[in-house]
Amino acid sequence: MRIYTSESVSEGHPDKLADQISDALLDELLRVDPSARVAVETLLTRGVAVVAGEITTSAYVDIPGIVRRTITSAGYTDTDLGFDGKTCGVLVAIQGQSADIAMGVDTGGAGDQGMMFGMATRETPELMPLPISIAHALTRRAMSVRRKHPDLGLRPDVKSQVSVEYAEDGKPRRINTIVVSQQHNENITHVVQDIVLERIIKPVLEEYSEFVDGEILFHINPTGKFVEGGPQGDTGVTGRKIIVDTYGGMCPHGGGAFSGKDPTKVDRSAAYMARHVAKCIVAAGLADRVVVQFAYAIGVAQPVAVNVEAFGTETIPTDEIVRRVRQTFDLSPKGIIDHLDLRRPIYLETAKNGHFGNVAFPWERTTEAEALKNA
Repeated sequence: MRIYTSESVSEGHPDKLADQISDALLDELLRVDPSARVAVETLLTRGVAVVAGEITTSAYVDIPGIVRRTITSAGYTDTDLGFDGKTCGVLVAIQGQSADIAMGVDTGGAGDQGMMFGMATRETPELMPLPISIAHALTRRAMSVRRKHPDLGLRPDVKSQVSVEYAEDGKPRRINTIVVSQQHNENITHVVQDIVLERIIKPVLEEYSEFVDGEILFHINPTGKFVEGGPQGDTGVTGRKIIVDTYGGMCPHGGGAFSGKDPTKVDRSAAYMARHVAKCIVAAGLADRVVVQFAYAIGVAQPVAVNVEAFGTETIPTDEIVRRVRQTFDLSPKGIIDHLDLRRPIYLETAKNGHFGNVAFPWERTTEAEALKNA
């Protein structure tokens, strides 16, 4: 038996809020200028939001206004919460994209070097690893309960963590441990654990009842109190939750963050394509569990490497899967952007509950599985 653990954080977590601000800015820029080049970072701390990075565009957007709307949308609407989107300071330090980088991108090349990974597995209907799927479900549920029942006294900052036991055959067997830290008002400290268990954890466990087998260990607000949170309690920075954003540690990560980057940045677009290809491989019946890796050189269009690892679940040789992938998909930055239609404002939602597993995202479709199967 092995135990695998993954975590998630809510929209109100300071790092995730920083991601949302960066992606909200990206979305608005793409809405008015689909060819905009964007690489925006956000830093949040007590009472201040700092936006910095590179933007090249022919359009104008109200950066401070977008920042404030995103903060208030996440639930930070009162100084009593330690952060208020209406009154916090907003500092902007934006410059144009490097001409040296643009020179390679303008000709269709990758915007940077690096490696990107995508994963798919039959553990869940959405072909995601089970621990991260449950962890995301918990934080998603926590935000829903807070919004629907403001009288409960829950606040925006939430973290979840789920440990799942796996059998020797690599299949998930049962949920072992659940950890939830839920920010709350001072006056409900004595009852917040009961609220979280009844309103958040139990409904999620009903969704995953086939993996509830025996006693589950719960750690709910294990320090006993979580009143001071969000940017007041912890500085938030774009790109610090890359494992939450992907596969919860069940798949390698090339190191590049996603939020705030336009699709010419292969850190983002090629990672989405790797997920898309991995899902199509599994949907085509070529493997039950697969990790796809791409590697790029700055200014070069086609990947310098394409690798597939199927962990012994493949139904044909992995070299043949790679051949079919290369034949079926255009893996150049332009090919990826066109195939997934990425020059449009779809990114804010990716910064809330992971970039993978949501069927609304274009890289989650598997309609190309048949072409891959017959290539």
